[in-house]
Amino acid sequence: MKVSTSHSRRFTRLLAFGASLACAVGLTATAAVAAPPSPPPSNNYPGSVPPWAGSRTKTGTPLSNTTVEGEIYLKLPDAGAAQAFATAVSTPGSPDYQNYLSPEEWIGKYGPAKADVAALVDYLKAQGMVVTSVPASGLYVVFRGTVSQINAAFSTTEQTYSFHGTNLIGPATAPSLPADLAARVSGISIDQGRLLTRPSLASADGEAGQTQPTGKPVSAPPVAAPCSAYWGQHQATVPEAYGKTSFGTAICGYTPSQLQGAYGVTSPSTAGAGQTVAIIDAYASPSIESDANTYSQNNGVPEFKAGQYQQIVPDSRMFMDQAICGEPSGWQGEQTLDVEAVHGLAPAANILYVGANNCGAGIDVAMSTILDQKLSTIVSNSYGYVGEAVSPNALMGMQNLHVQAAGEGVGLYFSSGDYGDEKASLGYTSPDFPASSPFVTAVGGTSLAVGKDNNYLFETGWGTTRDQIVQNADGSLGYAAALPGAFRFGAGGGTSAVFDQPAYQQGAVPSALANGHRVSPDVASLADPYTGYQVGISPITNDKVVKTGSYETTRYGGTSLACPLTAAQMAIAQSATGHTVGFANPAIYQAAQSAGSGVRDVAPQPSPQALVFSSSVSGASYLVGTDQDTSLTTAPGYDDVTGLGSMTVRFATAVAGG
Repeated sequence: MKVSTSHSRRFTRLLAFGASLACAVGLTATAAVAAPPSPPPSNNYPGSVPPWAGSRTKTGTPLSNTTVEGEIYLKLPDAGAAQAFATAVSTPGSPDYQNYLSPEEWIGKYGPAKADVAALVDYLKAQGMVVTSVPASGLYVVFRGTVSQINAAFSTTEQTYSFHGTNLIGPATAPSLPADLAARVSGISIDQGRLLTRPSLASADGEAGQTQPTGKPVSAPPVAAPCSAYWGQHQATVPEAYGKTSFGTAICGYTPSQLQGAYGVTSPSTAGAGQTVAIIDAYASPSIESDANTYSQNNGVPEFKAGQYQQIVPDSRMFMDQAICGEPSGWQGEQTLDVEAVHGLAPAANILYVGANNCGAGIDVAMSTILDQKLSTIVSNSYGYVGEAVSPNALMGMQNLHVQAAGEGVGLYFSSGDYGDEKASLGYTSPDFPASSPFVTAVGGTSLAVGKDNNYLFETGWGTTRDQIVQNADGSLGYAAALPGAFRFGAGGGTSAVFDQPAYQQGAVPSALANGHRVSPDVASLADPYTGYQVGISPITNDKVVKTGSYETTRYGGTSLACPLTAAQMAIAQSATGHTVGFANPAIYQAAQSAGSGVRDVAPQPSPQALVFSSSVSGASYLVGTDQDTSLTTAPGYDDVTGLGSMTVRFATAVAGG
């Protein structure tokens, strides 16, 4: 597959599923096929019913001609052997360490049989559905069908359910397949839960998962708090809090040179040379390359050289499920942040952006595009689901992609999320998937203090509270609520309810926290939007034609920032050492045991750290607290907010074996 290097030709390069997706538009007019004979119960897939599909959340029955995206995951012939190999080639000291397989070798040794994939494709087509993508690995088949076609093909009944404020279609009963196919399939995804994938993006004036809102202030803030270029540049006087009446103001957005100084990039001109960082998001910004070059000009970073930035993106006419996925404009800020964060920290690294046609199965297709050709050994993924609230079969099906990546020596980095322990959304605590997968590196978040000379001062765990500063009846100032105020957003993490504890976490993660299960994150980096990163973007003003407006500068945060920063540091380390790290967790946990590794343990500060922020949208002023992340807490050593600690170039180099 060719990679587009020209901005003017971006819409002529399609992912492999592009051509067939054009046929999917006509699915609503396709007549429903007759229901096949009901297979016996042993061919059912109860693990393919999402946890939110229940009688109490049911809201109705979708129209029979409504089109739904589906994905079927095939079994690995020997999943245990594939996982054992992935672990062996990723673990320092193993005889097989870094003896990775090529994509062709991995697919031939561990992938499903081509005949099994073909039989499944034939079945779906016979039911009147459109197969939109089959990766070279054969790990899954993506298709689209009407509700009536899906009900008939899988002997189930699709219903509509309310989850997380959205109406989603999902099966009321376990889907099933004929016996000859069922033996080859590990799971079926025929629900819209996958379309709740969101970027882990946060802005100081917006909510997590949103780009920076625009608008005029409602009124003058009661406390003037101009943003600071570095920690402590400006001070604001506020009502007493934590024994103080003066606090520094929120950061305007750190620049590349400031983060290079804070994280130990000593030779920016060669940082990441010879390495490619791949980035996956949904959709594609038509202005990304020009925005990144303008941003680079304004911040003393070299513009992209010819071919340094490449992309594989679908034609905008092939974008699917835009409304439920949050529209291309909802993902543009993420793509911009990812690209400019990697380029800002590792200016010499190549960047490959692979855009999905939606936020569901398209994400898997984008991942397979990279893995099946090994287009990069470092992949940054700044998105996730609401906790692990995806059907269990889908979780395991997606984990096979992570196992493939590890076997090939490709490191997958996932943001840990921006809503803390997710209890407010789910009613129970949960880490976000895919970050909770044992075969990826989960990246948590910190609030970062950088000094006047681009020097590192300290970090706290990212857990933001806000308390509005208000005027009392007597004219004095106070707080709208008891300190520290309400939780706003913070790094995701916690103990998985699905995955067992991997060997690399044993002895490093407190047993009381793990309780025999995988805990995330593994490492952390800057995420707090109040100490966030400056970006340059030409915002999409029309999602239908993907039209952009004028270039502007804003600031973003979220673990969406932490993830590409970590990926960039690994690129710098691989460039410096000449070693391909691949799946990094076993090496990360081993390296952290060395006192001179360079990992920065993030523990509570001796006294609470806070900032003053004046909103340009609401006109209100706030005292912004740090390091208060729902039930997740920082602590000396491993914790479920920052993992082993904050990533540095020095630590990344130790992980790479330098």
